Amino acid sequence: MSDTKPTVLFVCVHNAGRSQMAAGWLRHLAGDRVEVRSAGSAPADTVNPAAVEAMREVGIDITDQTPTKLTWDAAHESDVIVTMGCGDACPVFPGKRYEDWKLEDPAGKGVESVRPIRDEIRSRIEGLLADLIPAA
Repeated sequence: MSDTKPTVLFVCVHNAGRSQMAAGWLRHLAGDRVEVRSAGSAPADTVNPAAVEAMREVGIDITDQTPTKLTWDAAHESDVIVTMGCGDACPVFPGKRYEDWKLEDPAGKGVESVRPIRDEIRSRIEGLLADLIPAA
């Protein structure tokens, strides 16, 4: 990782649910200690409304986020790449730290079904953050 703050890139297929919630959690929990990015191999037009609502319920606003296409530069400039169900569409870059999080896809689900996914992502983010920035 870089001498400054670590950069984490969350990647899923549509960059509309899981990766957006993960980015929201990491921004919320890490503040300015981590640079956060998210992208998708085939981005949707908008962020999943159920993901937006589930995050709003815990005080995190992701309404200003827009699904973004995964680029070589974004991956190359990241220290940690967390993939979430994009399979072969997620490129592998030598020398990068990878984590593949098996998470249910919130696409097409209501907020009731998205809450457990949101909560699992929070737990994983807390573990990632503890590893990236150990307590002083």
